[in-house]
Amino acid sequence: MTSKVTYLGDLRTKSIHVQSGSELISDAPLDNNGKGEAFSPTDTVANALASCMFTIMGIKARDLNVDLVDSTAEVTKIMNAEPRRIGAIEIVFDLKSDADEKNRIILERAAMTCPVFLSLNSDIEKRITFNWK
Repeated sequence: MTSKVTYLGDLRTKSIHVQSGSELISDAPLDNNGKGEAFSPTDTVANALASCMFTIMGIKARDLNVDLVDSTAEVTKIMNAEPRRIGAIEIVFDLKSDADEKNRIILERAAMTCPVFLSLNSDIEKRITFNWK
């Protein structure tokens, strides 16, 4: 088992990662009858894409002896109305690294092979921007 999800009422859930005990609260967004007081389930999907891309880049960066510490990503999730679903995810990476052009290309290509990227429905537009220091 990966996680256990408990419905807390009021359109809120608590998820516990079984291996680590880490907790994640989700709340329905304001535009879907919720309070918007935590990540919505679709927010976590969009956020997972950026986290996954960073993880794969981090693995490759370690192999290349490239430091990505303090790099950031801004994530924007765009919802479609009918049917209600994620229509697009925009991620702007701000990579604080002195990586040369060859390593930048390697890292960008690696990011696009992350499991979340490859698992998302192809109908979800993925707008990815890499800004290097």
